[in-house]
Amino acid sequence: MAAAPAVFVAAVEVLRLRVDGPSVDAPHASAFGLIALVTGRGLHGLLSVLPMALAAAYGAGFARRRRDGLNGVRGSGRGRDGGRRGWRYARRAATGVLTAALLALTVAVAVPARTPPAGPRGIAELTRIAANGHRLGVLIRGADRTAPVLLFVPGTPGGSELGAARRYLGQLERRFVVVTLDRRGGGSSYPALDPAATMTLDNAVADVVAVTEALRRRFHQEKIYLLGHSGGSLLGVLAVQRRPELYRAYIGAGQAVDLRAGDRLCYADVLAWARATGRSGLVRRLTALGPPPYRDVYAYEPIMLHENEVYDYDHTADPGGAHDPFGSFGAPESTLLQKAHTLTAVLDTWDALYPRMQDVDLRRDVPRLDVPVYFVQGAHEMRCLAALFTPWYDQLRAPVKELTVAPAGGHRAIFEQPRILAEVLDRALTRAARG
Repeated sequence: MAAAPAVFVAAVEVLRLRVDGPSVDAPHASAFGLIALVTGRGLHGLLSVLPMALAAAYGAGFARRRRDGLNGVRGSGRGRDGGRRGWRYARRAATGVLTAALLALTVAVAVPARTPPAGPRGIAELTRIAANGHRLGVLIRGADRTAPVLLFVPGTPGGSELGAARRYLGQLERRFVVVTLDRRGGGSSYPALDPAATMTLDNAVADVVAVTEALRRRFHQEKIYLLGHSGGSLLGVLAVQRRPELYRAYIGAGQAVDLRAGDRLCYADVLAWARATGRSGLVRRLTALGPPPYRDVYAYEPIMLHENEVYDYDHTADPGGAHDPFGSFGAPESTLLQKAHTLTAVLDTWDALYPRMQDVDLRRDVPRLDVPVYFVQGAHEMRCLAALFTPWYDQLRAPVKELTVAPAGGHRAIFEQPRILAEVLDRALTRAARG
């Protein structure tokens, strides 16, 4: 019985040899590697090995008491020295504390995700939508279930914006049924990551189209509105290009255009910042790596860890929103286990998908869109995105084309200044109503 936890760990590690990803690969000596180890193997060990270890401890204790009873040894511990008796009591106390902690953790993990109720005419639910062989999690909220549908496709591979969308974009629910998607590999859709070999740009776009089709059927609407942010904006543009008949309008925020070129600009900016601030270790690491693209998420680590410092700005003017990339972390729309997997999901999904998104360039691939398009860009947007968006926007042809700048916003302008996004969507609704 005592060997059961070790046998279980060995069996799991053997099975993992057939799976790739930061959370299951050999530990990596870096900040991202530590995160993957703690939130991957560490979390799974806490939830599976600890109960087995406690069971083994209880079994050993029962066996010891049974043996002592057969040998005529009383429970008082007579015949044993005080040190051994004290050690036994300490062992029992530690086992009891761990048992209580495990029971509390079990209860916390079992608490389901939830979202606050809507009004009598509204809708508020967490559900799943079938998309290309996977079931993807979505949050659906609106004050009127017959209102136009707005599908929100978030950015970071493996990220989740369910809680942030409800917290900061709640005013959109007055005029829309807002559907926030957990993309494959992120949040409630983390189990859909496997098989990672099928995580491609084309399949990610197909997921957006499949979710769109499902929403049209459920809400009996011929067309819906599509909002894409950051990396999700690439998928949004390509989905609209592929199936324009499904959408009344496209709204891009923190619009990505060319990941390869953008990452090279970001690399140059981080390298220049590291030199200017005397970070010699970072300079050496970036110089050794050379400009992106890279093969895995660990190579992107020095850029990702410092880009917020490089592109920092004064956030004190943010009215009505928040500059919080972890805005969903404390929200009830995610379970405790989903929150614990937040960083693991980002690392695993980024590692699988991001290197396969390097060949798209909207300046070359999307010269026109056949639906009205609206863009919300932060005045403090990162240079690696803004410098590429401007020339694409200038050349893009569309029935309606509008750019709105959020003066106090950065890359997350729609969360920092949600009122501006609401005004843009109001104009889109008004134009659509006029035909």
